Amino acid sequence: MDSAKRMVADCRKLPSEKNCDVYMSGTPDHLLDAAVEHAVGSHGHKDTPELREQIKGMLEEEKITV
Repeated sequence: MDSAKRMVADCRKLPSEKNCDVYMSGTPDHLLDAAVEHAVGSHGHKDTPELREQIKGMLEEEKITV
């Protein structure tokens, strides 16, 4: 089992004309790629270093409650 920490990206935390409610989680590298693909495909952003940095800044550590 992969013990790398998991992060979350929550589209609801960013302003959006679509009122997007996508929530995704994964290890930081995989999540960043998935979130960038979502931002480009669903929101029309360009895949730029600035976009990647903005998305990295919004990632939060996943909180697991038992």
